[in-house]
Amino acid sequence: MTYDYDLLVIGAGSGGIATARRAAEYGAKVGVVEFDRLGGTCVNRGCVPKKLMVYASRFPDQFAEAVGYGWSPVESSLDWEKMITAVNNEVTRLNGIYQQMLDKSKVEILQGYGKFVDTHTIAVGERQVTADKILIAVGGHPIRPNILGIEHAITSDDIFNLKEQPKRIVILGGGYIGSEFACVLNGLGTEVTQVIRGDKILRGFDDDLRSEIQEAMGKHGIRILNNIQLIAIEKDAAGVKVTVRGEEGTEETVVADAVSLAAVGRKPSTHNLGLENTGVKLHDGAVVVDQYSRTADENIYAVGDCTNKINLTPVAINEGRALADTVFGGKSRTMSYDNVPTAIFTTPEAATVGLTEAEAREKYGDAVKIYRSRFRSMYYTLPGKEEKTLMKLVVNEKTDKVLGAHMVGKDAAEIIQGVAIAIKMGATKANFDATVGIHPSSAEEFVTMR
Repeated sequence: MTYDYDLLVIGAGSGGIATARRAAEYGAKVGVVEFDRLGGTCVNRGCVPKKLMVYASRFPDQFAEAVGYGWSPVESSLDWEKMITAVNNEVTRLNGIYQQMLDKSKVEILQGYGKFVDTHTIAVGERQVTADKILIAVGGHPIRPNILGIEHAITSDDIFNLKEQPKRIVILGGGYIGSEFACVLNGLGTEVTQVIRGDKILRGFDDDLRSEIQEAMGKHGIRILNNIQLIAIEKDAAGVKVTVRGEEGTEETVVADAVSLAAVGRKPSTHNLGLENTGVKLHDGAVVVDQYSRTADENIYAVGDCTNKINLTPVAINEGRALADTVFGGKSRTMSYDNVPTAIFTTPEAATVGLTEAEAREKYGDAVKIYRSRFRSMYYTLPGKEEKTLMKLVVNEKTDKVLGAHMVGKDAAEIIQGVAIAIKMGATKANFDATVGIHPSSAEEFVTMR
């Protein structure tokens, strides 16, 4: 049978575009279906605009710290509209770059919503197209929790479209998205209250890392209400009122400026895809795939957040390229999910790779040895600030292999990226010890811990 495309990708996010371009390099005829702007969550509503806002939020501290180095005090104020406009202009520029890359790769873009008619046929509006292979790369979307009055809250997707800076905001959720935006908005001058159901933020990360960041956020002026059992939101003339009830039954109401941010997680965007017309299986809304990103329908694949494995942009890109190499390039390979590094762009910043201490102890028991260092980096000595850096190595004492590395502090993401290479290669603590440190730097602490 003759098809319109060798590969049709539903979703022009990082994973979908990476797959499309790599498949096209191998000579495949490729189409991409997208109803929104190119680049997906990362470029339009995630990594890129968020990181630009992270940069913006850190200037007030830098202005203050400069005084300790002899610079005269700086009086400066934020023009929110100018910042948001600049951020969104950069997003638009990146959209254009993605368009150029797809055009150069001779990948056709089909504008609209894609929906399965059958295993080989996709409806895009009134048009139907066929493909030998179809990739689902639709990403995810923010969850709106079942909370009374949740209609008065925005999500992380909406934060980049606020015309005015909120003076007060309540953030619901203690994951990395909620914690990052708490720090960003606090740094920009907003009064922030973060509401979490557990005892600590950042569930799933190393406990020392969680405690260090939460303590620092409190010192920076973010109010964290933890162990919250009930949340209700209502809107009146004063703004948005968020009422919370703790474990002991005590209630408190926090008032925000007509906006509350719900950041309690994301889920795969697999609804309304017409998957019932295929053999594709779902688990909790996520597409079930094998090690080759193949679904239960042998010609349909899925990568990225819609599979709910590790929801990171570089993971989706690697999954997509591995798929294209295997299916169209004759180079069979799979994505490895071991030792994937990640960063949390809170203030202070954090980054991690490998096993947490709890994971390591569950797997290796008493063989686990922890190396930990907590110190004030040289940068903060002249400003006289008590900002702490935490570094931690998790080691299997029987094999001497480094199982995990965790850091909280300035430039954590940049430092852990290099450490991740060593851990991915199976480095031992002896290898770390034998490496000469760069002095003076915070990074040298990873090779001098005893």
